[in-house]
Amino acid sequence: MGFQVMTMTDAAAARVRAIVENSAPDARGIRVGIKKGGCAGMEYTIDLVSEPNPKDDLIERDGASVWVDPAAVLYLLGTQMDFETTTLRSGFTFTNPNQTSACGCGESVELKAADLAELARQKQQATVAG
Repeated sequence: MGFQVMTMTDAAAARVRAIVENSAPDARGIRVGIKKGGCAGMEYTIDLVSEPNPKDDLIERDGASVWVDPAAVLYLLGTQMDFETTTLRSGFTFTNPNQTSACGCGESVELKAADLAELARQKQQATVAG
């Protein structure tokens, strides 16, 4: 039973395309992962991809390609990636159902691994209802 790791909004897809267009000619997309760090314990990472890792999950939307680090998949299942511009900052944001808390500055988060049994139950209910 497969689960979609992440989704991206129109704004996120547009920003990924802009990053690739304004980067080196061999740039193909971005890679999202997580690393230990910050006051809440984990931080999202975003890197430019010129040669994708064949083990990464690929998310595509409107010509934008985002690869997901396999080590991050359980922490990112069900996440929506967006791009927001505010008065003070612009950047990618992640609405992650596996996030249990965040630090005050918003730079790091606490994540738990996704509950695969719960995701399977929700998927089955959606299938029955649809």
